[in-house]
Amino acid sequence: MRLSLTTLATAAAMAAAPAFADVTVYTAGPAKLIDTLAKGFTAKTGIKVDVYQATTGKVMARLQAEAAHPVADVVISASWDSATAMTNQGLLLPYTSPNSAHVPDFLKSDTAVAEGVSALAIAWNPNSETPEPKDWSDLTKPAFKDKVTMPDPAQSGSAFELVAALEAAQGDQSLKDLASNGAIVAGANAQALNPVLQGAKAAVFGAVDYISLAAAAKGEAVKVIFPASGTVIAPRPAMILKSSSHPEEAKKFIDYMLSELGQEAVAATYLMPARTDVAAKRPGIAELKRLPFDTEKAYGSRKETLAGFAKMFAK
Repeated sequence: MRLSLTTLATAAAMAAAPAFADVTVYTAGPAKLIDTLAKGFTAKTGIKVDVYQATTGKVMARLQAEAAHPVADVVISASWDSATAMTNQGLLLPYTSPNSAHVPDFLKSDTAVAEGVSALAIAWNPNSETPEPKDWSDLTKPAFKDKVTMPDPAQSGSAFELVAALEAAQGDQSLKDLASNGAIVAGANAQALNPVLQGAKAAVFGAVDYISLAAAAKGEAVKVIFPASGTVIAPRPAMILKSSSHPEEAKKFIDYMLSELGQEAVAATYLMPARTDVAAKRPGIAELKRLPFDTEKAYGSRKETLAGFAKMFAK
């Protein structure tokens, strides 16, 4: 059986082409973002993406459970502390993407780079017959008695950072006042927001902004308010595991995530893009007043902070 020159040339080209493996990404939401990034990356490179999407806590628990037989290549967390911890444990592969040139220094390191950034805010339902709050302390006033929810800082890394930053800047009196005013701690971020969207509660103390902004864009009765006294931001670090079986594919994924197309996908979810040259669909870091936050000190006393918070809100 003779093979044509065209067939032989095609076969030779296929043999010469690099054989890329799938890349596995473990990520803390939003689910729509990783779906968009995965599809765009595959369309551009031909490399398929296997995704596990959950909360940061569940992602980290799965990584720990699989430590003897690692599966993930790339991890995207909702808390920069996870990148710091994994770097200190020697779990990450150093990589600097050429597309990180427009990412500010405080949003990248040798082993991690922000996918995007969120901030914490007040999510207020304007149909709640309560006055529009301007600052955190407004939610401790009689008008908001029994009408406030808050994410659990034991389940939400960003909520923990807000609690730590507020206590460092103001002491714990405002949180005590919030608890005394009947605020409830309602699980993770979505569990805190849902009662406000449904009208059962008036406001979230420490809502993740991009979730609330996306809800508002869909016509939900919610307004995102960045408190006058300041807030905290939550960079979402993307990291390549040193144990990755496919480090080159993982690097290509990071490159795509930081490309203009990738960062436009980040912006479409109402996160702040990590790149300063890609427009956001919401207030950016430069427009927010930020509370001072000492990451090392805050996480060094995390256990004590959470214990104190739990005591304040114990019913």
